[in-house]
Parts: sequence; C-alpha cells; structure tokens
Amino acid sequence: MKKLVIYLSLFCIGFSSLNAQKIDRQKVVQRHNIVNTKVDTLSSLTVGNGKFAYTVDITGMQSFPEVYKNGVSLGTQSEWGWNSFPNTQNYTFDETLKAYDFNNTGRKALYSVQLKEPERNKGAVEYFRVNQHRLQLGNIGIELYKKDGEKAKISDLTNIKQTIDLWTGIITSEFSLEGTPVKVWTASFQNSDKIGVKIESDLIVQNKLKVFAHYPSPTGQFLDDAAFYGNENDHSTKIISSQSTQGLIQHKLQSTDYYTQFYFTDGKLSEAGKHYFVYEPSSKSRTIELSVEFSSKNPKSSKTLFSDAQKESTSGWKSFWESGAAVDFEGSTDPRANELERRVVLSEYLTKVQCGGSNPPQETGLTFNSWYGKPHTEMHWWHGVHYALWGRPEILEKQLDYYFRSFEKAKALAQRQGYKGVRWIKMSDNEGNESPSSVAAFLIWEQPHLIYMTELLYRNNQDKKILEKYKDLVFATAEFMADFATYDKEKNRYNLGKGVIPAQEVFPAKDTYNPTYEVAYWDWALKTAQQWKERLGQPRDKKWDDVITKLAPLPVQDGVYLSTESAKDSFTFPKWMTDHPAVLGALGMVPESPKLDKQTMKNTLDIVWERWSWANTWGWDFPMTAMNAARLGLPNKALDALFMNIQTNTYLKNGHNYQDGRLRIYLPGNGGVLTAVAMMLEGWDNSKGKFPGFPKDGKWKIKAEGFKKMP
Repeated sequence: MKKLVIYLSLFCIGFSSLNAQKIDRQKVVQRHNIVNTKVDTLSSLTVGNGKFAYTVDITGMQSFPEVYKNGVSLGTQSEWGWNSFPNTQNYTFDETLKAYDFNNTGRKALYSVQLKEPERNKGAVEYFRVNQHRLQLGNIGIELYKKDGEKAKISDLTNIKQTIDLWTGIITSEFSLEGTPVKVWTASFQNSDKIGVKIESDLIVQNKLKVFAHYPSPTGQFLDDAAFYGNENDHSTKIISSQSTQGLIQHKLQSTDYYTQFYFTDGKLSEAGKHYFVYEPSSKSRTIELSVEFSSKNPKSSKTLFSDAQKESTSGWKSFWESGAAVDFEGSTDPRANELERRVVLSEYLTKVQCGGSNPPQETGLTFNSWYGKPHTEMHWWHGVHYALWGRPEILEKQLDYYFRSFEKAKALAQRQGYKGVRWIKMSDNEGNESPSSVAAFLIWEQPHLIYMTELLYRNNQDKKILEKYKDLVFATAEFMADFATYDKEKNRYNLGKGVIPAQEVFPAKDTYNPTYEVAYWDWALKTAQQWKERLGQPRDKKWDDVITKLAPLPVQDGVYLSTESAKDSFTFPKWMTDHPAVLGALGMVPESPKLDKQTMKNTLDIVWERWSWANTWGWDFPMTAMNAARLGLPNKALDALFMNIQTNTYLKNGHNYQDGRLRIYLPGNGGVLTAVAMMLEGWDNSKGKFPGFPKDGKWKIKAEGFKKMP
C-alpha cells in the first residue's frame, strides 16, 4: 500500500509537471513568420522599436513607394517627427470655438467644432485640424538598373522570397533582376531611430544597384501615404557632409528641420535630383552594409552598420518575447485555433513596433497618417490595456507620459467649459494641442481610461509608488467626471448629458443623454478613484459619492439595455444599429457592477447579434463583443465574435487589421484581439475556472503563462 501511495504521488507530480511545462516561446513565435513570394501591396512588412518604424516592400527597403501607396504604405515615421504649415492668416484657436448650453443651466461651454461659416472661422478650423501633422521622414530604397540601362520596375523582379523572422525582427528579402540574384537583410536599431541594411548581389559590382533617399512633402490631408512628391519648393534638402563611408542630409520644412545620417561600407552619397539623393557603393565588393538614422538634431553617433542593427534587433526582440505572457494553442482541434494564435503573435509584434512609445499611438501607428497623424485618446484603451494584461506594464506606463505633458491643457479645456478637474483631449498632437472636431469635442468615454489604465498598473504588484505617481491625474480626472454629471432635481439623479456623443458616434450631442456604456464606466471609474483615496489614507470625496449614489440607472426597455436613454428606438431605427455596438461594453470592457443585470445584458447581446448592421462596424467591435459574451458565460459566442466574417474583422497576411480602402491598417483591432484573448485565458475578478472564455468541449488544448486578470 505504501508503495502504491508513493507511486501515485510520483505520478501526480509528473502529471503536474507536464501541465506546468513552459511554453517554447520561440517555436510559437516563429511558426507565424511571414513569407511573401509575390508583390502584394497589403503585405508590407515593418521593422521598428515602438518610437520609430520603417515599412518595406518586397525588396526589403522602400524601393517602390508609389506602387504601395494605396496598400500598407511604405512609411518612415517617429514620435518626434511633426510639422506645421505657416499660419499666414494669423488664425487663433478661439476662432474654432462655439458656445453651447445643452441642459439650459446657463452654462455657455465652449467647444472646438468644425464650423462651416463664416469663412474666416471655417479657415481657422481647417488650419488647426491639419496642424500639427505627423511627418513622413523619407523613403530609403534601392535603385535597380537593367542591362539596357533602364531603371527596373517592380514587375521586373522575379524569384521573390521575403521572410520576417519575428523572433529577431529581421527581414530577409530575395529576388532576381534579369537572372541576377539580390539578397537584402533589414533590421531596426532598438534604441534609436535608425535602420541597418545589408545587400548582397553581383549587381553591385556591375554598378546596377544603388540606394536612394527621397524626401516627400507633407500632404496636409487626412491621410499621408508617404509618397507625395509635389510642392517641391515648399521644403529644402541639402547634403551637409559626404565622405567615403558616411553622408549627412538636412531636410527643412515649414516649421521643423531634421537630419538623416548615413554610414556605409564604401562609396559616396550625392544629390541626384530635387529632394533625391543616391548612395553609390564602391564596385569592389558584391556586399554592402549601411545604416540610416533620422534625428531631430544633428546626430553625433559613431559609425554603425547592419551588423550592429542585427545584434540590437536580435537581443531586443528576444528580450521582448521572453518577457510577459505567452499562449500556445498547438494541438487544438478547433479549426480556428491556429488562426487565433497567428493573430495574437502578429498583433504582439505590430503593437510593439508601432505603439511602444511615450504617447497614445495614432490608429495607423507609425506607418501612414490617419487623422493627420494625431492620436485619439478614446482609442488609448485599445492601444494600451493589453500591455498590462500580457505582463508588460512598463510599455503602458511609458505611454502614460502623455497625460503628464498634456495635463495643463486638459485642465484649461475643462475650465473653458466651466468644469473642475481635467477633460482629456480626444484628438491632439503629442503635446495635447486640441484639434477641432464636431464629434471629438463631445465624446466622453476617453475620460475614465486614465483611471482604468493606472488601476491596471497598480494591480500589477500593488506598489504604492504607482498611487503616488498617478494620484493627481486620477483625482483630477474624477473631479471632472463628477462635475460633468448634471443633477436632475425632478428625478433626484445625475445624468450624463445632454451634450454627449457616446462611443457609438451616430447619436447627436444635442439630444443624447445617459448612454449605457458611459454610465456604467462612469460608475466604475468614480468608485475606483475613491478606492485610490482610501489606499492613500485620504478621506473619500463627498461629491463623488453623491454622484455614485445618484447616478442614473442603466436605461432598460422591453428587457434589454438601450444604447442611450434618449433613444427608445435603439433596436428598431436602422441608423441606431450602426457603428460601435458600445452598449455591450457596459459588461466586458467595464467590470460587472451592482447597476447591471446580467440577464438583461444577455438579452441585449442577443438582440445586437441578430439586428446589428455588422458591415458598418470597426475592428475593435468584435473583441468588445467577445469580452461581453465571455463575461456572460458564453465562450462559444465569444469565439464566434472574434471570427465574425465581416470585412472590418479581416487580419491581413502581415497581421494588420484591415478596415477599408481608406484605413488599410487599424491597430485598435490588434490591441483588441490581445485584450480579449488575455481576458478569455486568465479571466477577470470573480471569474471561475481555468480559461473561462474558452469552450470546454475538448477541442482546445491551451498552454498559457504570465497573464493578469482583468478587473
């Protein structure tokens, strides 16, 4: 009997060890390496470090930017690269303001909106929407020449094979021109805005391969595809120095100038046209290496080549992949498992490359401009939350630097509208300068994000230093939120609105009040701010408690939650069933609260699922729906939401979330996938069992490690 007990004990220990076996992270990551064998403008690949990114075509460089213009564009962008056109009309920001008194309280709140008249104000609106705009820093590509001396076109390239090794962040590109092979290696330095490239080909010794730098002009448009070469006289470029192993170019625009430092093995950098420069390598060797650094100041760095970039990239990416959380679905028989793992791995890569800096990212990252390159703070939840859930809170913490820099401007915005505290600016540049918008001005769901994200940082290890660091931001945010709520004497309650456009942006500000998601989020965030007071040994704020106690209930009709209390026809009027089904965010993004009834929310999910115009949605709507289903105990429906066959839920070969011909990439979708999967794996406060968001049907074999629970 004693032997049997020992045997069983050893068996159990062995079984437990098998279950606890660590994930082979390199294997998981590298089985999703991307391989391109043909020209596909939606399959561009990117290297970068979170503050700087460089996107390449099939040659491993930006050789054909105009071909890729309407695909995943060949952008080179950084956090610091911004420009403004001259304010020749001396517009002032005050000329974009309009006063509103939505609740007839005598408040004349000034909002920066898209005025259509008079013409002077319309011009001011357009100026401050366009400026500042993020810069495309320059195209660095390969010039290839055929035997007849003609410059090669992309259609002349054959034998294409391009691979990105996600584990190292290095792209290897192979192709042939008229039978002559070319091989290119591309990597990004991890601590500077710099790429390293190695090229190997007999075309070098034949003087048929050169490297060019072409500087586009800012478009001043909603999108900037990194390939606008007009307005040549509005900016200037010149060579500052050129020697046998280095060259330095200065680029001057309307309000900024910056430098491009080249180091190369041997050759010469020279001007070859307006804003166009060519590095012609020595023909002594069939292999060249170079590095290209973009800098807001004249860089003083020492000589670096591809080998240096290779070391930095390999080390940096290994460190990233070995940090935080990981999941392995190998062995699952559900046919969606491998695709879900692919989306997860590629989303980890893309968000690290595009969104790892000291600001909320723009929705198209550091690839091409959308909304003039400006971040949208209401999207920061989708860009940032996943880092904390995946055990990488340091990246989220870095992003939150923006709120310290923009604090005074957010405070001034609140004061301009007669409120206490800070009203976080929805659409701004990196310094918090507001952009006029008839939608952004009235959104409020970005306000609690700061409280949510800092709470995640605190929950990571319950370090009081986090409370001390962010308390002023958290309390000023809560102060605005409590003051923004309008007291309704007749019903003895506080309302959100009128004067609100909810996350579902189809509702007009003048009529809208008490949107379900925002009311639930307001309630949670104010309660959390009070918890911060208690953790710091401070008394609870009486006004906040009054608002929490008397905040309007979540609006219900016929057993379902309305999108807003003001829209009794939420699920019968077609327009109200388009855009984000944000009503579902009241349970999913927001934790369950005493204000919410889960059966009513289940009824709401059912009616949204059946009636919503899913073709008119955005990429993060599917993860949001999945999180709602998971919290309702519907894991099969959560997976169905993640894989809904809708165009805006498309994930391209390179992992980007495709929306439409305008937004070919959309990083909130990638962040949403990571957030939803983390929640479905690790669960949330008071969730039960292992992997609560996944079906227990025997089709899912899951290894997971390092995840954090959602609130």
